[in-house]
Amino acid sequence: MADFRTHIQVASVASGLLAGAMLWAQQVTLAEGLLLWLAGTLGGILPDIDADSSRSIRIIFRLFGILGALLVLLYGQERLPLTDTLVLGALAYGIIRYPLCWVFARFTVHRGILHSLLANGVFALAVVVICYRLFGAAPTLAWETGAFVFIGAFIHLLLDELYSIDLEGRRIKKSFGTALKITEWRAPLPNLLLLSLLAGGWWLAPSAPSWILVLQRLLPLSHI
Repeated sequence: MADFRTHIQVASVASGLLAGAMLWAQQVTLAEGLLLWLAGTLGGILPDIDADSSRSIRIIFRLFGILGALLVLLYGQERLPLTDTLVLGALAYGIIRYPLCWVFARFTVHRGILHSLLANGVFALAVVVICYRLFGAAPTLAWETGAFVFIGAFIHLLLDELYSIDLEGRRIKKSFGTALKITEWRAPLPNLLLLSLLAGGWWLAPSAPSWILVLQRLLPLSHI
């Protein structure tokens, strides 16, 4: 299994190259390119929110707490008084960093259902909905941001799978096949929950034609 640093570095480089290519092809602005790069980097660590390592999960939920606080600050900037916005931002960080972190550490299993393509889809759609519904992002940008999250999370799963192959020893480790999977078939109730979240996210997301344009824009070099 790849370590935390490898996951975040590879996802950051890959999403940075893709966002840079889109910026060079004038598909996105500089601010949008930076947003997509950050989304891909974040996606690179999302599958490890069920990590067994106490150090890893603390780092991940500390980052999520900061992100949650920033989202609250951005949302309240033009809607709430400064004091209320700061209090809500601090509250968002505390809830994500401690109670939510404890829940994930207590009730999830590493490389379980959250370490799957189904979960990646839920992560991506959640970001699409947040960008579109909460921050009023254009439909295309919202889908692009979600696509980068999915790409970063997919890179995470792929890295874990590749690390299960010992090229020097010419053998495949027992962990092979546990990382890059569609879902955890032996967990019907969590599967049902994720499918429900996926359906809800699709219903709340912008209209479907937007993602067709996203696929075209994610291949910027083909239009140059």
